[in-house]
Amino acid sequence: MSKPFYILSIDGGGIRGIVPAHILHKIETALDFNLLEMFDMITGTSTGSIVAAAVATCKRMETILDLYKKHSYAIFKRRWIRKYWMLTSKYKSDSLSQILKDEFGDMLLQDVKKPLIIPASDIGNGGVHVFKSPYHNDFLRDKNIRLRDAVLASCSAPTFFDPYKVSEYLLADGGLWANNPAFVAVVEAQKRLGHKPENIKVLSIGTGSVKTFYGCDKRSWWGFITGWRRSALIELILSLQSQSAYNYLELLLPKANVLRLDFETDIALPLDDCKKISYLISRADKMFMHRSTEIRDFLKSTKKEVG
Repeated sequence: MSKPFYILSIDGGGIRGIVPAHILHKIETALDFNLLEMFDMITGTSTGSIVAAAVATCKRMETILDLYKKHSYAIFKRRWIRKYWMLTSKYKSDSLSQILKDEFGDMLLQDVKKPLIIPASDIGNGGVHVFKSPYHNDFLRDKNIRLRDAVLASCSAPTFFDPYKVSEYLLADGGLWANNPAFVAVVEAQKRLGHKPENIKVLSIGTGSVKTFYGCDKRSWWGFITGWRRSALIELILSLQSQSAYNYLELLLPKANVLRLDFETDIALPLDDCKKISYLISRADKMFMHRSTEIRDFLKSTKKEVG
């Protein structure tokens, strides 16, 4: 039997990206896996693209954990524009841009040796936009794109950050259509690289699923601030997208070939709430502790190959 083709997929979720970063750090240290050697394809959306890019460029997860811990308040620093606050994005992307430059320099997508997929949204043309390292001969568009530019585009969540221009494209957060990018990666592995479903294994890591309820009674107020509740609506959209991608993935692959790591909570987890870092780390640590044996067994065939 041929060696399984392993995919690492990381959800979006703003500050909640510290959850997959912590879990991957534990996989590195407690289970003694080399992340870059372990996975054959890596994908991440929005904040997940930061973690995915780090894995694809052989950075230790401890470095990325420190990034979230040390720089989150700088990234999510409110603009001091009061008169026009409803006409601007909530945050400037300057701090995030500098942090990504410090981490990835001027590395191009063609310099990434593992298949890497970073979803974004082409809001200029009303379509999807997927950055890919040149793991297929047909991929010519992105090879000279800087990795940090692809990540920043995928992180540009509407209302939080301004859209980001890359080449001739005006781009925004990939979470608008692929908050859980695992399904995208599996299709690429099958159609571009020729792997059969039974040979593909996916480790999909979420950033927490917030249970949002509106109740079944008809309301008289369904405005953006009243009935829909801005923060809750965004969390619901991201959660529904991640859930649907996972559900379709289970139909596409044998159930034993997909391991989804995520947690549910009834505590609000806004994408920019840096005060929740300690809570998020504790949830990630608890999840790893309870599922470490399951994770090790799921990845053990790769361990044999590289160990």
